[in-house]
Amino acid sequence: MAGKGKVTKQGEGTTGRTREVDDFLQKVRSMPAQGSGQAAGQRGRLIFSLDATASRQPTWDQAMDLQAEMFSQTGSLGGLDVQLAFYRGFGECKASRWHSEPGSLLKAMTAVQCLAGRTQIARLLRHARSENAKKKVSALVFIGDSVEEDVDELGHLAGELKLVGVPCFLFQEGHDPMATQAFAQIAKLSGGAHCRFDAGSARQLKDLLGAVAVYASGGMKALSDRSREQGGAARQLHDRLRLADHRRES
Repeated sequence: MAGKGKVTKQGEGTTGRTREVDDFLQKVRSMPAQGSGQAAGQRGRLIFSLDATASRQPTWDQAMDLQAEMFSQTGSLGGLDVQLAFYRGFGECKASRWHSEPGSLLKAMTAVQCLAGRTQIARLLRHARSENAKKKVSALVFIGDSVEEDVDELGHLAGELKLVGVPCFLFQEGHDPMATQAFAQIAKLSGGAHCRFDAGSARQLKDLLGAVAVYASGGMKALSDRSREQGGAARQLHDRLRLADHRRES
């Protein structure tokens, strides 16, 4: 298992998959339907974290294309600041500065090459907790395919994030059963959601990232407006959140 050191700063569908997305949105419905925790007029803040170990290079390249959706979907809102965080190699876990537009984030991602190593998800969760203590973080997104850590420890850290209002959205590539169990637990305990994906669901993943970014940036009202304008993942996410809110009130 990787060490517990701090994260350092970086220099600068198929039918089955459709069902996975539906399950993801079903889990998201348990999130609070109020705002994202940002004060009126403030920009949302989202940590975009990825596994950058050796096998992840193709997905890293795909993520470089998908990340722009998070900005494009929030441009008309208060805006969104995104921080790149990743782990790779022997105990290396880094985070970039906060980016306010896709070009600078893409530049930071382009500079990273995936290296062999063990997972360090616990360090990412601790980093999110630390960043939130400095200034409110709306959500954490994680993309990966495996877990080589103590699931109980990960669950405890996820629970701590829920207490401070930082939900984790985990996107799992592949079918590793240990990863599925761990990601589902992190999502549940943090108040977020978990979904598997593959190359065939890249479009769905892109839409879901956009919908999560809208929620992180502008809360339920922004998601409601976007769902009326565009439908798709934004409408699905909005409807599930609204249903959960109705059930809590009844």
